[in-house]
Amino acid sequence: MSGNEFRFFLSCDINLPVTFKIERLDGKLSPPKPPDSADGDGIIEDRKPELYVECSLFIDGAPFGLPMRTRLESVGPSYCWNELITLSTKYRDLTANSQLALTVYDVSCGKNEEVVGGATIRLFNMKKQLKTGKHKLRLWAGKEADGSINTTTPGRVPREERGELERLEKLVNKYERGQIQRVDWLDRLAFKAMEKIKERESIKNGSSHLYVVVDFCSFEHRVVFQESGANFLIPSPIASTNELVTVWDPEVGKTNPSEHKQLKLARSLNRGIIDRDLKPSSVERKSIQRILRYPPTRTLTGEEKQLLWKFRFSLMSEKRALTKFLRCVEWSDVQEAKQALELMGKWETIDVCDALELLSPVFESEEVRAYAVSVLERADDEELQCYLLQLVQALRFERSDKSRLSHFLVQRSLGNIDLASFLRWYVAVELQDPVYARRFYSTYELLEESMLKLGPSANGDEDGFKLWQSLVRQTELTAQLCSIMRDVRNVRGGTQKKIEKLRQLLSGLLSELTYFDEPIRSPLAPRVLISGIIPSESSIFKSALHPLRLAFRTSTGGTCKIIFKKGDDLRQDQLVIQMVSLMDRLLKLENLDLHLTPYRVLATGHDEGMMEFIPSKSLAQILSEHRSITSYLQKFHPDDDGPFGITATCLETFIKSCAGYSVITYILGIGDRHLDNLLLQDDGRLFHVDFGFILGRDPKPFPPPMKLCKEMVEAMGGAESQYYTRFKSYCCEAYNILRKSSNLILNLFHLMAGSNIPDIASDPEKGILKLQEKFRLDLDDEESIHFFQDLINESVSALFPQMVETIHRWAQYWR
Repeated sequence: MSGNEFRFFLSCDINLPVTFKIERLDGKLSPPKPPDSADGDGIIEDRKPELYVECSLFIDGAPFGLPMRTRLESVGPSYCWNELITLSTKYRDLTANSQLALTVYDVSCGKNEEVVGGATIRLFNMKKQLKTGKHKLRLWAGKEADGSINTTTPGRVPREERGELERLEKLVNKYERGQIQRVDWLDRLAFKAMEKIKERESIKNGSSHLYVVVDFCSFEHRVVFQESGANFLIPSPIASTNELVTVWDPEVGKTNPSEHKQLKLARSLNRGIIDRDLKPSSVERKSIQRILRYPPTRTLTGEEKQLLWKFRFSLMSEKRALTKFLRCVEWSDVQEAKQALELMGKWETIDVCDALELLSPVFESEEVRAYAVSVLERADDEELQCYLLQLVQALRFERSDKSRLSHFLVQRSLGNIDLASFLRWYVAVELQDPVYARRFYSTYELLEESMLKLGPSANGDEDGFKLWQSLVRQTELTAQLCSIMRDVRNVRGGTQKKIEKLRQLLSGLLSELTYFDEPIRSPLAPRVLISGIIPSESSIFKSALHPLRLAFRTSTGGTCKIIFKKGDDLRQDQLVIQMVSLMDRLLKLENLDLHLTPYRVLATGHDEGMMEFIPSKSLAQILSEHRSITSYLQKFHPDDDGPFGITATCLETFIKSCAGYSVITYILGIGDRHLDNLLLQDDGRLFHVDFGFILGRDPKPFPPPMKLCKEMVEAMGGAESQYYTRFKSYCCEAYNILRKSSNLILNLFHLMAGSNIPDIASDPEKGILKLQEKFRLDLDDEESIHFFQDLINESVSALFPQMVETIHRWAQYWR
């Protein structure tokens, strides 16, 4: 927030009850008066004051609502209540002259309550801002608080009587509200000095006054008074200087009333009979087709909404038009919403990718979201698994904890162990989100209950109880791996010492991990049963976080290797790999296999997770050992008659994988690419790892639009070779195929908008718009080929990134 910008809430918009805390009574209470009875002499000595505070709200000088009382307090001095008071009145009902009247009573003096004192405080200050934080109010001894506009019991200390203590308490109030910067060492000294001033003032004044301390609740921004129903604020006079001033316009973003009225008249339900037979003209048809081509992120204008509504009956056979039509419905109008839902039921059934759009936060209607789920029911398990991560995130936008979507996901998981395992993990990770923990726990609970009710299947598989236990044991395994990592990190010495400690733990204290009592389903591949860790084949990576590389035995007699990390958020990597896997599927459906490597990644917490280990070497390591990629591939696939001494199959695999990842990293805006996170398998497959920067973020200056290093081009024979031309051809073909599925990819990212993934959470709207830009939906297929070829040429000729790469290699060398 800039220095000149003032952010605030309006009091008329706050639909919350007035809340504050009565903290304590400061000062020395006068000795109790003798009771009226003559024989009460002995009681005076023993009687202890029993105090309570009565809180009354006065609006424009008249009492409003019922008064509230604190509990009785007899332990003092100081008498400390620390009690939260919630009035029946809401902030939106307050006026500028609202006052709080506080009266302290003593009930220890017999039948009649004795008034200790009263004080009144205005809820809004002179600038019409709601008061927040702690306020020390002086009590008027023996007087009940007076709530009239010209009160006789003001709680503010008169200006002429204010001393150093009042000034300091005002500063402390600002400090506690976060308006004064905190400096720990300086604060400690300041508070110590303040205690001395307090003692000195107390001795000087002889504690002749009583004070009650009240703490008003604070909001994220200041609360400014405005009457309910008003649509304006009188702006402050602006000085005639050259300074730019931000002026708040209350009408920004609001509906134009005349335009809204015209829209209502045009949409009159009496026109429904006429509209049924309306057909768009050629000009209107072109406009409608243009609207239908809009990406799902595009907001429709009033004219566009009106056009779709007018020809809604003639569009019912066009399945692509349903999501756009539902965007133009005025859902607050009950009759209009009813007609829209009737039409939705008769509309041509939409595709699964469009159903995902209806689960985004834009659509709140339960009927619309239920319709989207009914369309998803047509997807097979393989397709559903591609979208499962986003469907779990879409639970945030549902209207209830046990929604139709929640039940659908659970029911489909009961018949597929892969879906069940991943659903459980995706939901379990979100339990750490304080805002939506209850929502996700509800789905977790539903999955558990439903699975425990399952009996053994017809082919003799495990019953529901055993299946659920096998999934729970995955969590127990990850907890043990976290414990191992803590022990290994505490070992002093180099990586080799840590590896020795790891193997020692697995062979000794934690030998139960070497051979499990019962096989456990692998969290990364639930259909694979793992039976134990092989200590001799397990190791630790030389890295700041010391990730584990563990080799597991499988029940079929083979091995599978995973990397386990603690201290790193893998949710972003998980999302990127899911997208790589989805794009690989989309390309293969068009008969284009680019030999991608969508290795498995699973976040098991906000700072832990595991990934599949793929035997490979980084390009940095290959270039340091073999000088070039070509020399490395010649070692594994030599062919004297082949191109560059390599088999044609191996080179083709390398070119295709380079093309696939070049397109994908461009579309997803993956940053921080260097030779250490580009890996190469010995069969020629190149793939990327470590996705800490996506959607255009990059820590390096001037990143090229496409992540294509010169060593990759050299391995294809240089920028003039036929193999490089083939590479560009694969890139353009893949780009056009993925552009056809742009709506699906944008919908999936839109469903991730509420997640806590760093590069999305920072600015979801901006990130999705950046993604949309990469598809260049304004171009046709031929124009997009020319665009992408120019993009490749620009990236290859970018010399500056090569300098950065050299600097990075030096840094890696000295690490």
